[in-house]
Amino acid sequence: MAGKNFVGFGFGPIQAGVMLHEAQRAHGFATYTIGEVDETLVQAVRAAGGTVVIHIASRAGVRRAELRGLTLLNLTDTADRVEMGAAVRKADEIATALPSVRHYGQGGDLSVAGLLAVNAGRKPQVLYTCENDTRAAKALAVEITKLSGRLGALQILDTVIGKMSGVVAPEDRERLGLEPLAPGLEKAYLVEEFNRIYVSRIHIPGFSKVFPTFEEVADLAPFEEAKLYGHNAVHAALGYLAHLRGLRLMSEISNHADLLEFARAAFCEEVGPALIKRHAATGHALFTTEGFRIHAEDLLERMLRPALNDETARICRDPRRKLGYRDRLLGALRLGLEAGLQPRRLATGAAAALVQLAGPEVLSEPQRIEEALRSVWIGQELDAQADTCIGLITKAALNLARVPRAAGLLAI
Repeated sequence: MAGKNFVGFGFGPIQAGVMLHEAQRAHGFATYTIGEVDETLVQAVRAAGGTVVIHIASRAGVRRAELRGLTLLNLTDTADRVEMGAAVRKADEIATALPSVRHYGQGGDLSVAGLLAVNAGRKPQVLYTCENDTRAAKALAVEITKLSGRLGALQILDTVIGKMSGVVAPEDRERLGLEPLAPGLEKAYLVEEFNRIYVSRIHIPGFSKVFPTFEEVADLAPFEEAKLYGHNAVHAALGYLAHLRGLRLMSEISNHADLLEFARAAFCEEVGPALIKRHAATGHALFTTEGFRIHAEDLLERMLRPALNDETARICRDPRRKLGYRDRLLGALRLGLEAGLQPRRLATGAAAALVQLAGPEVLSEPQRIEEALRSVWIGQELDAQADTCIGLITKAALNLARVPRAAGLLAI
């Protein structure tokens, strides 16, 4: 086991704070090679002797952790690409943690898929796709086979990573007293203390993964839905509402009883029952009333953890995408409707997101609410629930406009 080799593509917070941190805690790899396109980042880590500092946010506060023995390679450099190809051939476990699945094939033969097409699959290997996309494994397989026509002995796995992480800007890094990732860099990585990761089941005979905390499941779809329609949806709804109230940090929500009750009810009365109805047959504890309640309380504590320094403005970015018909907010709303529920809290979160998209006046103008939603959904496949969703969000928006701020969400 100690002679195994790890290879990563991309060196952001997920690669560093999830994959490499867990890999080094497991003590199962001899080498850690990471390909990155940011030359400044590569040079800084090399100058630091392959050691970086990340920060872990826990209930008790923030602690530093060092990752040692890293070899960072510049994927835009010809010599480094040759070395990366050799590392891929020797690798036992590989992880992609890129900004998007769109990056897999960018550059053709010089892309990440191009490197994998030429060098991966010569021996049994697993590759974890960590791009927070339910189509990731399939998308990467398509790009590799376009170039090579084969995957060989490479198995590509999807992951569900319900771990909050991010890059801390220089001004916040100094305010929080965090060290930079490496000397000479301005940014820091801050990740939460959480390592319950779901991955696709490995089918390579006799293959033993190094990561002991990664739970293999036969079907990831239920857990992907639990993350997108549970964690992501309620987190977004809560963030939009907190931002609307003028709160800067998610941790400030702890002082607002109505927001806390809103989140608990959204989890346990809307998302949870819908997910349980759909996935109880899996037999997994998550899809039981008590199991989901425990999951929701754990998520809520983590979302509001002061050590994460999570800004509501960050959560409120890209409302157009988050209001997509099959994204978190509308996806969760539609899931609730399918289960026979009236998910008014999820509709309220969607209404708050509309404020970010179209301005506060949208709350009191029903026609503008429908126009804004339908403009978001142009080109997206709708179903018979679209009108019902618009009706629920319109009612929620009008309620938000009517209820005095002092009364809070409990009055809705």
